[in-house]
Amino acid sequence: MDITQRFDQQVAVVTGGNDGIGKHIARRLVAEGAKVVIMDLHHAESGHELLADAQVTFQIGDVSVEADVVAAMDVAIATHGRLDIVVHCAGIVGQNSTKITEVECESFDRVYAVNLRGSFLVTKHAVSRMIDRNYGRVLLFASIAGKEGNAGMCAYSATKAGVIGLAKSAGKEFAETGITVNAIAPAVIHTAMVEALDPWQVTYMTDKIPMKRCGTLDEVTALSCWIVSPEASFNTGAVFDLTGGRATY
Repeated sequence: MDITQRFDQQVAVVTGGNDGIGKHIARRLVAEGAKVVIMDLHHAESGHELLADAQVTFQIGDVSVEADVVAAMDVAIATHGRLDIVVHCAGIVGQNSTKITEVECESFDRVYAVNLRGSFLVTKHAVSRMIDRNYGRVLLFASIAGKEGNAGMCAYSATKAGVIGLAKSAGKEFAETGITVNAIAPAVIHTAMVEALDPWQVTYMTDKIPMKRCGTLDEVTALSCWIVSPEASFNTGAVFDLTGGRATY
């Protein structure tokens, strides 16, 4: 296999692909031959270099809304005739540097809707469109917070723990097919979302990393694209750590 064209003729949906991790993954998928549908809440800015690529389609949608998720998957099939890869990067942190006694229910519910309900909807509607071809790759984004819990981030930690359980369950359900469902549990990755956090929260998370630094977008992109490639055929229901040594299980 030519690793520079691992995704030749393949079709991917990337949620949250307008920025951050999603944008970098979409860029690499395109560079390696994939046709990509980017789903995000807002249309990409005119400067988004991927929009000039004939391999890329943009679909506005909210991952917590089932009709929007269905529309993104159907656009991929209607435009390109198939769906091989779904990478679900859309997510929010919600209130941070905040004890559970001070977290507003509405804030918790919104984090749940995007992070966990969104992961459920994306996985459900991705897999249902991959069954007939008996091939597919679904990658969800959990977090080390879902394994260990981050103080000050109860909604984020709880919903990311749910994503881990979802990936393990769905991965087992389709383990005898050519469809895999996996997750990545990163520690803090240097993105705009992290830059928007309370500085105390970033220090708290970074201090727990033995390497004493954030992960990079290139590092998370490299791992993500391997997981959704044909090479990762014996991995499903797995949670891949990307934590600079923080993860203990």
